[in-house]
Amino acid sequence: MRLSDLRGRSVAVWGTGREGRAAVTAVAAHGPADLVAVDDSANHLALAWEGPLAEAAPLVTGAEGFARLAAADVVVRSPGVPNTHPWMVELRRRGVTVTQGSALWMADHAARTVGVTGSKGKSTTSSLISHLLAAVERPNVFGGNIGVPLLDLPEAELYVLELSSYQCSDLTVSPRVAVVTSLFPEHLDAHGGEREYYRDKLNLLAHGPQTIVVNGADPRLAAELGDRPVVRAGTPDTTVVAAGPDGMPWFHLGDRPLFPRAVLPLVGRHNEGNLCVALAVLDALGVDVVARRDTLAVAVAEFQGLAHRLTEIADPSGLTFVDDTLATSPYAAMHAIDAYEGRPLTVIVGGADRGLDYTPLRAHLAERELTVLGVPDSGERIVAALDGLPKVRTEVVEDLVAAVRRAREVTPAGGVVLLSPAAPSYGRFRNFEHRSEVYADAIRDTAR
Repeated sequence: MRLSDLRGRSVAVWGTGREGRAAVTAVAAHGPADLVAVDDSANHLALAWEGPLAEAAPLVTGAEGFARLAAADVVVRSPGVPNTHPWMVELRRRGVTVTQGSALWMADHAARTVGVTGSKGKSTTSSLISHLLAAVERPNVFGGNIGVPLLDLPEAELYVLELSSYQCSDLTVSPRVAVVTSLFPEHLDAHGGEREYYRDKLNLLAHGPQTIVVNGADPRLAAELGDRPVVRAGTPDTTVVAAGPDGMPWFHLGDRPLFPRAVLPLVGRHNEGNLCVALAVLDALGVDVVARRDTLAVAVAEFQGLAHRLTEIADPSGLTFVDDTLATSPYAAMHAIDAYEGRPLTVIVGGADRGLDYTPLRAHLAERELTVLGVPDSGERIVAALDGLPKVRTEVVEDLVAAVRRAREVTPAGGVVLLSPAAPSYGRFRNFEHRSEVYADAIRDTAR
């Protein structure tokens, strides 16, 4: 379904945040017979619905909202509306057509689009792709889940998009290059379960992409894709890290060396994989990666890591404090812990408790020596899941500030204090940025 298909039809836009506002503006321009906005969660934090938006689409809240959704020919839901929402379940049962602004946009722009998703790594990888394309004179517009609704993007010859599982779920056309960086259980409450999450995430690949690029080292992706023909970055046939001319790790395209691993300023093997995926995408788009390797090396060296993803914070004590607050699952925390292998490590875990299974984290730490500090709400349960591991020291503390204070006491000189909570921020913080602010303030306030 395209935006032009909404002409003369009754349309209800569900959600009044950035995505909903962009959808109302875009749909109104295509002449629907009737347009209404629905917000089932309106509260004092909601932005005012007034001016041209209110003129284009009257706002309906409360119980009347479902009646307007059910009466519409097409419902355009915001990504924040989960598949498990009772209204969504009933709309599907009644056969109401439900789509998203992302799906409407993709139907018109897929041939010019690189779409990147993944349980972890999609932000860094999509940013790398956009950055490297610009370095080799392939201008592009970067958007999507980073906070710029697709329907607000300007016209361009090429787009690079970060796409969440929610945005992928309603697509009916795949982007020209569809990219998946990793796959592990996430957001199960919103999707309805692990299988449903994988289905919605991998819907990005389901509608005729020209090329599929995946992280070839990810076991769940390998299991889900089977023998489907895809480019498996991180394997010897494509882009891979292997011994270079000097015997040190280099990035390669096949057997052709590109540049040393040391050029990439980001820590961790997972970030090596992210760059392998990005380079494979450039290759798929026709960039002569080998001929442009010097230019690409400079661009890689200049790449700035994204905030709240293994962001290192200087401290006069000599300890390295690391903000990885966006690691909201045990699998993401495992990647972060691996990035500091070989250094004394204290990890701060805990946040909103979604009932996740922390058994994989226990198995991952079975032979590791480190300290784990648990903070509310899920910290106590995570610590309990690690009980009995011979080399893992655990402790529950009252809050994030207390965790920083305690980390200073128990972390050896030259060690790392890693906030990688394996849980979301909501409940005790406004959002993940607020959790980062509290962490940074605590580091500063407890400095000796």
